[in-house]
Amino acid sequence: MNIFQSIISQAIVNGVSVETIVLLLLLPLVVSIVAAARHFIGFRGFGILIPATISVVLAATGVVNGILVFLTILAVATFARMVSRKLKLQYLPRMAVVLWFVSLGVLAMIFIFPTTISIFPILILILLAENFIEVQIEKSFREAVQLTLETLIIALIGWFILSLKALQQFALTRPEIVVLVPLVFNVILGRFTGLRLFEYWRFRRLLRR
Repeated sequence: MNIFQSIISQAIVNGVSVETIVLLLLLPLVVSIVAAARHFIGFRGFGILIPATISVVLAATGVVNGILVFLTILAVATFARMVSRKLKLQYLPRMAVVLWFVSLGVLAMIFIFPTTISIFPILILILLAENFIEVQIEKSFREAVQLTLETLIIALIGWFILSLKALQQFALTRPEIVVLVPLVFNVILGRFTGLRLFEYWRFRRLLRR
């Protein structure tokens, strides 16, 4: 038994759930996948942390419930932004109004479609609405929707990785590999300076010349 296995065993004895340990072990792997999707493939999305966070939320709530809450929050946030814009509010009070609408919208959704989702995943998704609104303010609604879709695609890939039972079992039996592989992978990925895959498609006409 190595040091990682000893730590995991002691954590379980201390009452930490196996699901929590698995999520913590696999989170660096999910973040690495997000980094690869952006740095090598060319996805954009909302940074690195947000897609990885949504992946964990989907794993904790179930993919259907998680996506339903996520889309509800974005729809209500967009409506709230249009309302707050007519009030001609400054940025911080405007965001407070948006989150007020979002909270009520999620409450209404839970009332109409009863669910057992914990409050913490819902709070995380509500906080993500701020990023969505910021992009709408700084750029455009179309840009915000595109970034949201790309974020959701990356998050679904991360959720798929987290939901693999074989990988979960492997993380518990060989945690040292699960911990070290993402580090090595990111060191190699960080040295890549070529075109992203999407850029080959974007600049295909120039590359043919």
